[in-house]
Amino acid sequence: MAHIHSQAVRYLADHGIKVLFDEARHILAESGNAIVGGGPDEMMVRLDPDSIADALNTAPSKFEIHTANPARNLPIGGKSVALLPVGGPPFVSDLENGRRPGTMADQENFLRLTQIYDVLAATAPCIEPADIPLNIRHLVSGRATLTLSDKVPYLFARGRQRVFDVLEMVKIRNGLEEGPDGDDDLAAKPRCWTNINTNSPRQLDVPMSMGIIDFARAKQPCIMTPFTLAGAMAPVTLAGALVLQHMEVLAAVTLAQLVRPGAPVIYGAFTSNVDMRSGSPAFGTPEAMRGALASGQLARHVGLPWRSSGSSSSNAVDAQAGYETMANTYGAFLAGANVIMHAAGWQEGGLVASFEKFVVDVEMCQTIAELCRPLKTTDADLALDAITEVGPGGHFFGAAHTLERYQQAFYQPLVFDRTTFEQWADEGSATTDRRANAVWKAALDQYEQPPIPDDVAARLDDFVDRRRAEGGAPPD
Repeated sequence: MAHIHSQAVRYLADHGIKVLFDEARHILAESGNAIVGGGPDEMMVRLDPDSIADALNTAPSKFEIHTANPARNLPIGGKSVALLPVGGPPFVSDLENGRRPGTMADQENFLRLTQIYDVLAATAPCIEPADIPLNIRHLVSGRATLTLSDKVPYLFARGRQRVFDVLEMVKIRNGLEEGPDGDDDLAAKPRCWTNINTNSPRQLDVPMSMGIIDFARAKQPCIMTPFTLAGAMAPVTLAGALVLQHMEVLAAVTLAQLVRPGAPVIYGAFTSNVDMRSGSPAFGTPEAMRGALASGQLARHVGLPWRSSGSSSSNAVDAQAGYETMANTYGAFLAGANVIMHAAGWQEGGLVASFEKFVVDVEMCQTIAELCRPLKTTDADLALDAITEVGPGGHFFGAAHTLERYQQAFYQPLVFDRTTFEQWADEGSATTDRRANAVWKAALDQYEQPPIPDDVAARLDDFVDRRRAEGGAPPD
């Protein structure tokens, strides 16, 4: 770990990273610890090792994200683990309607499902609602995120005006002052989160640099995630992919800390590999699991909380999908990830959010959560009286100890089936995806929107309506 870290720091000092946004280069140059340009490419920035060390010293190792419902506050760092749903696919899939472009109605249903299942700790941008124009998508999706769930909200960092809009909406939802006067109140506590991706290899583009700067100024958490797929956007060796990932994270974190020391950041890791026969991303691979184990060590080496992912390249809700998602998610869990994105619903290498897979993956997440329960060893739990009552060669089905506890004794599956073959066949031979289809529909029927004060809801509506009338915000 120390060797990878030192090599990444040295490389950034000698060769640097390309930064496409003028303001970001200016911030780095003004610090006095970065050399901007000076070679054939004026957008290259070489970072002094001391500036990286200073950034790692000011970035918090732990923090808590607060919501309007304090029961949903989310600790980040240390031993905390947050499982999050799928984020970002342009397509949606379910058994009835098949694969299709995502809509706002789909996004709202994914938000409702995220709210329903407690094992999911925060919201995510589950899909891109293609039926909403880009200039107002952040407004419509942001309002849905802040009203359909009371969990920690995810908000896109895709341009300066868009970030301003969504942060204003966060202020409204949390009862803070709107406008610049409320900036200090917002900065007092993390209230939302975002994710930026570096353009691997070694490049920060304009909207992602804007996101880093604007979320740091607001002192809101930003996950810095290189998209380092070994063999494509990163070296084919796992060590090479890791050192590239590490230097890109360090550069992004340094920029955030120069903007505002103490701004909450998260080490993002998405290192996997591509299929060298097709060039397609591969997930749930041994390389991805090893990459997660190493990334966890690297993040702890520099004292940052870190994010990993559960994901799959399968095109269906099948055995491959289940294995790959479990391998990635459980590998990240074993590696000590604090945030595991895409743990429910990710399909087809991130192109599709599947309603059926969402439910199957929630089953996996609940199983992982159940693993975290401490083992109780009270006298009642040791059950010595029951062992004596049953005696050698008996059974515990009818023991008093069993009858007192059997209804809550074990985890009850959400969608998995444990009936005999005969019973399963008599009931229609439903496969896992068909059972999951029924489960997510039933869950939506039982959904209850979290309470929101009437005046807050009205202010949100007024803000969104006004900004829509003004034309929203086109992409930067």
